[in-house]
Formats: sequence, structure tokens, C-alpha cells
Amino acid sequence: MNTNILTVFYDGYCPLCSLEMHKLKQADDKNLINLVNLHQDGFHTHYPYIQFNKAMAILHGEYQGQILLGLDVTHRAWTLVGRGMWVAPLQWPVIKQISHACYLLVAKYRHPISNFLHRRFGLGNSTCEQGTCYGKANNDNHRS
Repeated sequence: MNTNILTVFYDGYCPLCSLEMHKLKQADDKNLINLVNLHQDGFHTHYPYIQFNKAMAILHGEYQGQILLGLDVTHRAWTLVGRGMWVAPLQWPVIKQISHACYLLVAKYRHPISNFLHRRFGLGNSTCEQGTCYGKANNDNHRS
């Protein structure tokens, strides 16, 4: 197994999360990102070391045997696909703390935010209706 593969555990019921994962895989021409939907069948069996409730609260990733959380996952992912300059500020002192606090707030309310942004601006995938999100069977772009 290639230790330079980043596995990202994401909420596949979140339209904006799914959109970002789609964009990430489009940029992943070296196949360095493995996407795992937290809602997939058998998730707990395949990834018993990832606690579902914690992963639903904050983005989880695994890279070189270490668990990454939140914006550290985002930074590593976009850096691996050659877009590191766009996310570099996420690791700068002060900005990192502010960004992390903002991330936690957005992560907590990602479903209603996703629903609003999709209805108002057409952003994301249409997997939310009236504030309730549900999953779609979708295993493209090397998603597990």
C-alpha cells in the first residue's frame, strides 16, 4: 500500500462536502486521495478505528499512519493534488486558529448551509430537501 495516499472520511449526505470531494478527485491526477463516505455499508467493519459520531462532527483523514482532523485534512488533500498554495494560509499561526473555529461552526451547520446554498445559488449536489439530507448511492471517482 502506498503510504502517501490520503484517505478522507467525509459525510456523503452533505451536498457541499460531496461537491468538495468531487472537485478534489477531479484534481487528483496521481490518484493520491481515497474518499470514504461515512454512510457506506460496512463502514464500521472496514474502519473500526474511526468513530462515526466524531467523524460526523469534524472531518477525519488518515495519512502515513496518522489521523488528521478538520482543516489539516483539507490542507493535506489540496496540497497532495498540487493546489497547496490556495490552502497554505490554513497552517499559518493566528489564521489557523480563526479558520479552525470557523470550520467547526460551518461543520456543525453544514446540512442547512448546504441546503440554503444549493437552493439559492445552485451550489453543491441536490441531496437536501427542506433541511433534511439523505444519501445517494454514488461510488464514482474512487470513492469507497
